[in-house]
Amino acid sequence: MSVSRRDFVKTSVLGAVAAGTGAHAAVPESLIHPQGHASKSDPAKRPTIICAHNGYAYVEAAYAFLKNGGDTLDAGVRVVKGPEDDPNDDSVGLGGLPNEEGVVELDACCMHGPTRRAGSVGGVRNIKNVSMVSKAVMEHTGHVMLVGEGAERFAVAMGFPRENLLTDHSRKIWLLWKEFNSDRDWWGPGLADPHWRSPAPDSKPQAEVWRERIEQLQQRAADLGIEPEFQLAAVRRVLFPPTGTIHCSVLNEKGEMSGITTTSGLAFKLPGRCGDSPIIGAGCYTDQDIGSAGATGSGEENIKVAGAHTIVENMRHGMSPQEAGTDALKRIVRNYDGDMNKLRYMDMTYYVLRKDGAYAGVSLWEGYSAGNPHKFVVHDGTLRAEVATPLLKGYSQEWPPFPPIPDELKKNSEYLK
Repeated sequence: MSVSRRDFVKTSVLGAVAAGTGAHAAVPESLIHPQGHASKSDPAKRPTIICAHNGYAYVEAAYAFLKNGGDTLDAGVRVVKGPEDDPNDDSVGLGGLPNEEGVVELDACCMHGPTRRAGSVGGVRNIKNVSMVSKAVMEHTGHVMLVGEGAERFAVAMGFPRENLLTDHSRKIWLLWKEFNSDRDWWGPGLADPHWRSPAPDSKPQAEVWRERIEQLQQRAADLGIEPEFQLAAVRRVLFPPTGTIHCSVLNEKGEMSGITTTSGLAFKLPGRCGDSPIIGAGCYTDQDIGSAGATGSGEENIKVAGAHTIVENMRHGMSPQEAGTDALKRIVRNYDGDMNKLRYMDMTYYVLRKDGAYAGVSLWEGYSAGNPHKFVVHDGTLRAEVATPLLKGYSQEWPPFPPIPDELKKNSEYLK
């Protein structure tokens, strides 16, 4: 069911939020998305690959590799390595959006079901394929996790080349943010702080505020040399810093499973910040006996509910993939007592694969904007993208906070690029 932003804001709670009254209430029943049937193969098929939507172009080759007897983790690496290598994908690896100091820092973790091993790296600079570095930690050390300078030095010792990960495109977007939006950064208090308050509404009409800010940013983007066709996309990244991640879970015909997650992390984050992606049990978790799960979205929120581990444990106790993922989303909502004034600033998508081939994609909100639902990729013999099942109706507004986009601007397609 599709719900427009106008209908969404008309609800009693979000109406109060939009008016800046600081409403605090449990999630109204009218905002809960009706739960349908879980997305799953019927009958469930093996092998199966499930991943975030930015891995679509790389799944077909990985599936062929898997069908020919390739290892499940190696197949997962083949999926996530694609976005890591792509300088035009600013969510992962080379060209990833940097931290607030203009430095790209990458995180990754992996779990290999057949041998029940895991590897992880966090805050890695100058190394492009951190998914492969996490696998090397698993295979060549007695550790599970390496971070920062030590992880970089280990990667170099293993033969990974150092290289500058900040592309000219990402550097210009960072400069645009630095000049115009760094006052809306990640210094506290955060959403979880009891003293946090929603920003006061601007005295100008919201449509005028948005129009002025977008036009100002677009002009500066042009001054910085950002190509005309990419200027509005750059503006959107400044206004709504993306979280930027890819997860992939893999199941072969023998029932062997693996999972892997890699990211450039939250755009313009504080140096040294690690989200959920390098955390075993949060951004990725695989149990050979049960299934595999991973996440993209608000990493801090997922860490607090140990999302991937929670989902796999839920399946261990009999929940379907969709039920298991939805329960983890409800835990995020519970951490904020259903306060829509805060929940609108976060989002989460879980990718869930059970050992028998049943799967699901679930999300906290329907998407980031109308017409752009959260999607995930499945290949169980047929490659396709499916829409994730949301817990809440409507669309998130990512942190840092900024007044809602008025309907009259959202209808103008140029502001959605």
